[in-house]
Amino acid sequence: MKFFNRPVKPEDTDDEQLLNSYRATRDLKLLGKLYERYMPLVYGVALKYLKEEEPAQDAVMAIFEELAQKVHQHDVKQFRSWLYVFSRNHCLMQLRAGKKMETVGLDEFMEFTPVLHPDTESREEAMQALERCLDKLTVPQKQSVRLFYLDEKCYKDVADETGYTLNEVKSYIQNGKRNLKICLEKNSGQ
Repeated sequence: MKFFNRPVKPEDTDDEQLLNSYRATRDLKLLGKLYERYMPLVYGVALKYLKEEEPAQDAVMAIFEELAQKVHQHDVKQFRSWLYVFSRNHCLMQLRAGKKMETVGLDEFMEFTPVLHPDTESREEAMQALERCLDKLTVPQKQSVRLFYLDEKCYKDVADETGYTLNEVKSYIQNGKRNLKICLEKNSGQ
């Protein structure tokens, strides 16, 4: 795409004037003219964060589409600086959305398996100890830990199934893991 290689150069109409005209008329040609000046900047930011040309080019187009609404919601004083930050945030959100949450099995997390501790307990005894410790958790922790680790459901599915918020589910799982670990360590030391 040829517009990615053009240098940023000043135009006759300044940024603020074009931005104000766009806000008044909502004419996308005006916003396009303003955005075109900074496409190399936006592309550079996108390429820096996304590391590949095709996703960076897609980001340039997606940013323009979002820009049409965002400039009405924000009081933009310095368009170039604001666009840089907006572009960076867009790319960071893309990267976050692309990451997938890894789940680790309860046995792996707790290091409480007969393989790691072959001379202490059999697998059946280990599972019984785990069940006893699970019973000591609060109801929300027990539900969340069982669904997440034993039924291998994602946070969203656990939240949907239990009616808890996503943040509550994450908290219950984190606290439940900690409490399980403490309980299992106490029981294995007896």
